[in-house]
Amino acid sequence: MDYDENGTVADINGDLRKRVVGMGIRVGKRLRMITKQPIKGPVVVIVDEAETSLGLELAERITVEVD
Repeated sequence: MDYDENGTVADINGDLRKRVVGMGIRVGKRLRMITKQPIKGPVVVIVDEAETSLGLELAERITVEVD
């Protein structure tokens, strides 16, 4: 996803589901990209009106269908 794009979580790779469920990230949830820091920095998204930060390696394992 790019800055200010919206999308829906389509898939979460493997054992990662347990790590992101506490952040409100699940298959079928809507996300909006807030920031994407350069050079392997964190990604900040909004899920259910709450901002959450993900490491780039973690974020890359979440498949999102962009609107």
